Amino acid sequence: MADADYAALDDGTLIRLIALAREDALSELYDRYVRLVFSLALNVVGDASTAEEITQDVFVRVWEHATQYRADLAGVSTWLTSITRHRAIDALRRTGARPDRNAVTWAEVAPAEEPAVGGPEVATTLALESARVRAAVSELSPEQKQVLVLAYFQGLTQSQIAEALGMPLGTVKTRVRLAMQHLRAALGDLALA
Repeated sequence: MADADYAALDDGTLIRLIALAREDALSELYDRYVRLVFSLALNVVGDASTAEEITQDVFVRVWEHATQYRADLAGVSTWLTSITRHRAIDALRRTGARPDRNAVTWAEVAPAEEPAVGGPEVATTLALESARVRAAVSELSPEQKQVLVLAYFQGLTQSQIAEALGMPLGTVKTRVRLAMQHLRAALGDLALA
């Protein structure tokens, strides 16, 4: 199967091919999600080098555990972000760091901290996509940004967020859902869960 053929496949098909040890399928999945995985890892650990290690580890785990992916439980990007959050939190635990001390805001992530891939064309594409994500996040309400940061960048469950903020679990779930709906609408052609 040619590279162009892999680019046309949906995420679920790529995972099934990865489970069959098709390296090109993993390469395609990596190309689709490396920015998302790296950004999430960076926001949790606050260190580009550690975020790069976590990113590599996530895709190694996808290679090793593709047969365990269950489409009925989560989309591929959701599965990847879950693996990333867990790996990043594990990295923080190993160093004795706490997520709230190392948290990075969207504004603090500099383009130079993103992984180096491709030439100037890829760098330009990444910069434009990064600007779009920042613009979409800036349109969220402060409440929605708060729950997303706690959930995706500090690794808290929705129950933990509700407890930390002293609000009903349903309110937290609604804010996360509305924030994700807004981001999907604003960034529909980028890889989002």
